[in-house]
Amino acid sequence: MSESTTREERFAHGLEVLRGVNSEVGQRVLDSLADVSPELGHQVMAWGFGEIYSRPQLVPRDRQLVTLGMLTALGGCESQLEVHINTALNVGLTPEEITEALLQSAGYCGFPRALNATAVAKKVFAERGLLPLGQQPAQDPATSA
Repeated sequence: MSESTTREERFAHGLEVLRGVNSEVGQRVLDSLADVSPELGHQVMAWGFGEIYSRPQLVPRDRQLVTLGMLTALGGCESQLEVHINTALNVGLTPEEITEALLQSAGYCGFPRALNATAVAKKVFAERGLLPLGQQPAQDPATSA
């Protein structure tokens, strides 16, 4: 967006970007903030999605991988993880890729945060009918026949 766009145009653009990756979330975010901090809702849409998320340097799929890693690292962000795991599925990540990213996070964020994030993923996968994943631990090629 150019610097000459209006506040309302930036908001509308951000809402359009969010609806493109998760059509259910945008209005819920705005509604949840309307009586306490409508300005925060505006900034999430105008800046978070209209200015940052819409940048072309990363595709939405990659942005969601980064977001999942950061929310896992932060800890205590389970409600946001739920939104972003759903969004990650919407933009093309598979449940297996999501769980692999959360497994990767264990080495950098610690097992408690990786376990909490994986529990959220399990909830989302169950709600979307994506369980069981059918994953088995990787076998050592030297010991498998």
